Amino acid sequence: MSHQVLARKWRPRDFDSLVGQEHVVRALTHALDTGRLHHAYLFTGTRGVGKTTVSRILARALNCEVGVSARPCGVCSACVSIEQGRFPDYVEMDAASNRGVEDMAQLLEQVVYAPVSGRYKVYMIDEVHMLSGHAFNAMLKTLEEPPAHVVFILATTDPRKVPVTVLSRCLQFNLKNLPPPSIARHLAVVLEAEEVPFEHPALTLIGRAAAGSMRDALSLLDQAIAHGGGRIEASGVRDMLGAVDRHDLDRILDALEAADGRALVAIADDMLTGNAPFDRTLLDFAALLQSLALAQVGALPEEDDPGGALAERAARIAPEDLQAWYQIAIYGSRDLPLAPEPHAGFTMTLLRLLAFRADAGTAAGASSAPPRPPATPPSSPPRPTPAPAARAQVPVRTAPMARPAEPVASQPPAPQPPTAPPPTAPPPTASQSTAQPPESFDGNWPALAASVNARLGRAGLVGQFMTQSELLGWDPDSFMVRVPVKPLAEPGLVTKVRDVLTSHLGRPVAIKVEVGAVRGTTAAAVRTREQEQVQAQARARIEGDDFVQTLITGFDGTIVPDSIQPIAPTGETP
Repeated sequence: MSHQVLARKWRPRDFDSLVGQEHVVRALTHALDTGRLHHAYLFTGTRGVGKTTVSRILARALNCEVGVSARPCGVCSACVSIEQGRFPDYVEMDAASNRGVEDMAQLLEQVVYAPVSGRYKVYMIDEVHMLSGHAFNAMLKTLEEPPAHVVFILATTDPRKVPVTVLSRCLQFNLKNLPPPSIARHLAVVLEAEEVPFEHPALTLIGRAAAGSMRDALSLLDQAIAHGGGRIEASGVRDMLGAVDRHDLDRILDALEAADGRALVAIADDMLTGNAPFDRTLLDFAALLQSLALAQVGALPEEDDPGGALAERAARIAPEDLQAWYQIAIYGSRDLPLAPEPHAGFTMTLLRLLAFRADAGTAAGASSAPPRPPATPPSSPPRPTPAPAARAQVPVRTAPMARPAEPVASQPPAPQPPTAPPPTAPPPTASQSTAQPPESFDGNWPALAASVNARLGRAGLVGQFMTQSELLGWDPDSFMVRVPVKPLAEPGLVTKVRDVLTSHLGRPVAIKVEVGAVRGTTAAAVRTREQEQVQAQARARIEGDDFVQTLITGFDGTIVPDSIQPIAPTGETP
């Protein structure tokens, strides 16, 4: 078989042809050119990013017959035999299948011997995290102080499983995942050299599908050449990968901008007919939203938006909408298996995107559905109003004492216990007042929080946000607040709070949130102080009451402090 797969044929043979790992190339090049070599290297990174390739290039640089250099000649017997896998002083060991202490001991026995034909003996242990604990212990001493002619190269996809005792003995390099544009550019170079006609959008699709792995990208490229009969076309690659048509993503954004719910449902139906992958669509849509967010802050590379279409669209979408949509798309993809069936889950996710627009109140009516008449609430008998408590209940402990028997008729009437006046009732809640005008804001965040919570008429995350947060700064159009815990800063919750404040104040407002220790005044702190003041007043009234003092002195009684509770207004809980 004369054909060689592209992943092997186009494996880099020197540092200059290595793609996307400039930080590793720079460090190793300087070390080789200045002679500052380390005895142990650890290369980490996901599959297909070049760990084994870098180790082979390093072995060639150390053993090239021309001399130790960052640019091995590539034609001497040492360079050629290392590339072909038959150099006696370069040993590659797969730790996944040779993970025991016996395998490691056998390798270490050969370390003490001088190289057969090279300058250095290079031992490359792939997937080193698969070694057993005893195997790691066996190699520690040799790894720390190997003979001068030995260089260890360790590679792993999971450095967290490598003992720190091993990590501390190695010079560590983390190889990066390759970005899709870099992969697409390299694939174009390969296809031009292979004289295979191609379309650039097809290479972009392959670059995204490779998920940062150049080896996977070259394997997919081989498959695409076979699938297209010697041509690389976007439509064929999309069918091969089950990828999403970018036109569908643009249609979704158009419908969201137009607040057209029926168009969103029609898009979902069309994609069902075309057998589109709904989960992949949501993830690709999230990636598109990320590009739009980068365009809004001017961080999108020009090669990712050659015609400026993304920047133009980004200027028309509110940043808070982008953030909410991104979160919904991510969670929608995650929860899609929980839906009754994928099409239904995808449709509901699209409608959820529409519902969480900044102007969702007006967007809801844009679907051209006729308004539904308000439902008539069922009649029910009025709930009886409970009678107010007559007095504060104060248990008094009394000590037993002998008292002379007296006729019942001669006993004076018992004095009445004091009555602690109830605190002032708060303003009516949203359930008591259905139509309240918008409010102004004077900088009193706890008062605004209390007013918002009263209008909401229920406890929830929005109420917790308003109660637990403190105001850091504000202007007529925006608020900067701090919350004590991260869950209160989730984008979805912040969007809800923004919508509630917009409705409450009667004007569009923005809100920025940071997480940290709350040191200022919060509605929760104000409420706690008020409760403490009311409690102190009630206790003072009880302790200063003549009747209570008569009980204490006459019956050797004591007041139980925790038993004093202010009487709440009717219908409220103290």
